Amino acid sequence: MLKPAERPQSAGKPAPDPYRVMVVDDSAVIRGLLSRALEQDPDIRIVASVGNGELAVSQVKRQPIDVVVLDIEMPVMDGLTALPKIIAASPTTKVIMASTLTKRNAEISLRAMSLGAADYVPKPSATRDIHAGDDFRRELLTKVKTFAAQAVAAGGTARRNAGSTRPLPTRSTAGSVRPAGSTKITLRPMPMRFDPRLIAIGSSTGGPQALFEVIGGLKGLSMPIVITQHMPATFTTILAEHITRQCGVPTVEAKDGDVLVGGRAYVAPGDYHMTVASNGGSLVLKINQQPPENFCRPAVDPMMRSIVAAVGGRVLALILTGMGQDGMKGCREVAAAGGVLVAQDEATSVVWGMPGAVAGDGTCNAVLPLKEIGPHLRKLAMRSAA
Repeated sequence: MLKPAERPQSAGKPAPDPYRVMVVDDSAVIRGLLSRALEQDPDIRIVASVGNGELAVSQVKRQPIDVVVLDIEMPVMDGLTALPKIIAASPTTKVIMASTLTKRNAEISLRAMSLGAADYVPKPSATRDIHAGDDFRRELLTKVKTFAAQAVAAGGTARRNAGSTRPLPTRSTAGSVRPAGSTKITLRPMPMRFDPRLIAIGSSTGGPQALFEVIGGLKGLSMPIVITQHMPATFTTILAEHITRQCGVPTVEAKDGDVLVGGRAYVAPGDYHMTVASNGGSLVLKINQQPPENFCRPAVDPMMRSIVAAVGGRVLALILTGMGQDGMKGCREVAAAGGVLVAQDEATSVVWGMPGAVAGDGTCNAVLPLKEIGPHLRKLAMRSAA
């Protein structure tokens, strides 16, 4: 469940300084709406609101800023051009790209994350959508506060402002702040015999880059891969194309009725849950718009539940970086059925929410750094094929 970051306060101590946020958009109306949506939260203060990337770069040079919400398409200097300049001027500042749901902007958003953007938010297509969009406001607030906490922990404004009363939180999980290493991890032993029929991956914030790293190590395997990445429509189409190009594994956005083919990957389409069903000797994908789970659609939990119903424990499941705890309940069923579960470790996760939830739940067989996950999955899959 996605919840805004909470910062504990000690009795008798002054309230911590608000997080410092800048909104960058060429539309004054959109800037005002975004600013008001953010400032409804007392932990956030809008310290700058500007209309192009050049002004944004100037602002981060002049004052400490924890998070920049950065539009892509702007005059004078666009968001993609401004991004590396902002990071160079203030390395601890986190940048969240704000993108309308077009194919071009989905491409740019994925490229921006490879250039150092922390994440993106799909910007509503009209002002009425911002007014009415509780889901949009929840996502915006959660991401801004989570990344602001990380900026402070990395030595951002709290260390640059003498006398700041803001505490120094560590990496946040599910939007909340907790001491590093506070999760006790108990691993399940690997089964002596394991014969998976597919690999199932769940991911969210930071997921695209993690997916590229992991799937690149799975090229040539003879089993199918199913992926639920929290993303809106359009973005999932582009993600599948990028995985194909960067990883060499043929990948498509899933369609209802697709029969799973070994050596291929399937991405859940934005705004649809993706499930797996057994049909004779084949595994078939089902796509539906049942209610969101954990505020998400697509969600990882229904995918994992369906896989257990279809193949029992013959699944190699992986939870990568992401906010919240989507996937935890479904992975309990994977573990109970005898499947193997791997989670990304805290040090290499952008946000250790989803992987931290399953790691702390005692269902994992391994918790590994990102670079070790692909080789580990490959070894397990090859062992089963031997």
